[in-house]
Amino acid sequence: MSGWREIRREVLVDSPWLHVSREIVATPTRPEGVDWMVTRRKPAAVVAPRTPDGRYLLVRQERVPVRRELWEFPAGQVDGEPTPENIVATAHRELAEEAGFRVTGELIALGTFYSSAGFTDERSHLFLATDVVPGAGDHRPDEAEAIVECRAFTLDELRDWIARGEICDANTLALFARLAAGGHIP
Repeated sequence: MSGWREIRREVLVDSPWLHVSREIVATPTRPEGVDWMVTRRKPAAVVAPRTPDGRYLLVRQERVPVRRELWEFPAGQVDGEPTPENIVATAHRELAEEAGFRVTGELIALGTFYSSAGFTDERSHLFLATDVVPGAGDHRPDEAEAIVECRAFTLDELRDWIARGEICDANTLALFARLAAGGHIP
């Protein structure tokens, strides 16, 4: 994009999951540069699994940074290059690993969003998975995860939990908004 240029970057943290750096970046309105802390993350896939009877699966997962268990749609980072094939494979993998389910209907791409563009470049790819059914015993969360429970919610329950603030993670809220805006839910 015109007017954007990295002037300097100092890497502060480099791990398999994220990179934190202090960057000085020229922008269209600040050509002299602005000093910014940036967290870079691999892209993610987020799946809204819908069962044949119209319920939505969410997992309750321990989230160390907020010291809480959160109800969320299954999600995870893309391994390897973020090709369309790898992103779709990640959606299927996360549904199996976190919820123990597989898609028998369609996996419908619903676009992307940035989870918190003020500090990270993480971009999440959103999907609706239709007619999900229990998988063939491949429910094995990643060793860094603690999935406490998987539960099916009716659309009314899901709306109520969102309205009350029981569901409060960005991925799930963004995907629910995209489902509603795209006419995928009544």
